[in-house]
Amino acid sequence: MILNRPLDVRAFLSRSWSVSWPMTLIMFFEFLIGLTDVYIAGRVSKEVQAAYGFVIQLYFIFIVIANALTVGTVSVVSRLFTSKDKDELTETVFSSVVTATITGVVLASAGILLGPEIIKILNIPEDLKPLAISFIRIYAAGLLFHYVLINCNGILRSCNMVKQSLRTMALVCVVNITLNFFFVFHTPIRFRGIALATASSIFIGCMVNLTLVRGIMTGAKKFSMEKVKKIANIGWPMGLLQILWQLSSMVLFLILSALPEHKIEILAALTTGLRIESAIYLPVFGFNMANAVIVGNLLGEKKEGDTFKSGIVTAMIGVVIVTLMVIAVVLNAPWIVSLLSNNEIVIKESVKYIFISMISEPFMAWGIILSGGLNGAGDTKNVLLRVALSVWLVRIPLSYIFVVLFGFGAVSVWWSMNISQFVQAFLISKRYFSREWCKISQ
Repeated sequence: MILNRPLDVRAFLSRSWSVSWPMTLIMFFEFLIGLTDVYIAGRVSKEVQAAYGFVIQLYFIFIVIANALTVGTVSVVSRLFTSKDKDELTETVFSSVVTATITGVVLASAGILLGPEIIKILNIPEDLKPLAISFIRIYAAGLLFHYVLINCNGILRSCNMVKQSLRTMALVCVVNITLNFFFVFHTPIRFRGIALATASSIFIGCMVNLTLVRGIMTGAKKFSMEKVKKIANIGWPMGLLQILWQLSSMVLFLILSALPEHKIEILAALTTGLRIESAIYLPVFGFNMANAVIVGNLLGEKKEGDTFKSGIVTAMIGVVIVTLMVIAVVLNAPWIVSLLSNNEIVIKESVKYIFISMISEPFMAWGIILSGGLNGAGDTKNVLLRVALSVWLVRIPLSYIFVVLFGFGAVSVWWSMNISQFVQAFLISKRYFSREWCKISQ
């Protein structure tokens, strides 16, 4: 038994890495698309950049349901794929794609019809509203294809076709960036080309993925409401969690706005720090999604012991990578921040934020990657509960007490964020090591 352990570890490492590295690259491609959008919008004008930033936040709300459905789809499909029940697999995949399509049509229609009206009544500068309305109409038109693309990516990685998903997203990235520059700088479409490039590339990726997913379905394609309910029951907590997370970010900005001095610079420092952190989040969420697939596949094979160990190995790989990234960021923090801001106060406060926040990054990685395993097992309600508690009962109250009641500075907020990460990692770990999630029946 002892002699076999190194071989087992190598097998776990190989399986975890084979799924995780493509997912990390997919996250990088999405990050690159967003970065290019911001760059091109800034090259056009500050008004276009501001309007784009606002519309993307609104667009995120429309995408929440797609992400939630995909979490549920991955959990169910990854088990069925390794259980060898091809008829049930086909039924589930077909039902999932149909549901994503119908939901995409409904929300795309709502976005086209209601998006401009929502923007008109919101409290944003009047100069930005015509620009934002132009953006939202185009983005909404592509919403259907984005829903199907996201859903099919989840199906592909659940069926050990993550490299095919990676190729699709590489194509989407290249097409998006190329069309971005072409539409904006070489056609009369101008700034609208940012949104049109996204919609066009997503349409192409959607068609490619549908072709790949069609090959997975063998046998009669039947729609099952029972399968949809199972997917929705697993996915809705993740949709709610994303909404709660966004709301917490807004509340945090409001709390920092109560600071007696340098509030604008500190808000800018937080924005800068989060932008730098986003690079670290790329492998973390890549490993999170990979762990969901690995856990789901192994549970489908009825290998509960291997499931538990593999989830831990995946989390450990992620923590090692994040720790190396943290060291690099800390050693180069002043230089990195100076690339993003030329304001001395913003640079100073950003460096403080980085030095403090980096302490909790390995713990953040550990908790988020393990939560991916819980998601793959369908234990999403417990993930929702533990993350929500760490944010809304720790991060937000502590930040409010330190800043508003005690009058402490921004550093107290950064430490509140750290403490909430420690609590979150502890709560997720406690649930994971209980192994109760291994017994959840789908």
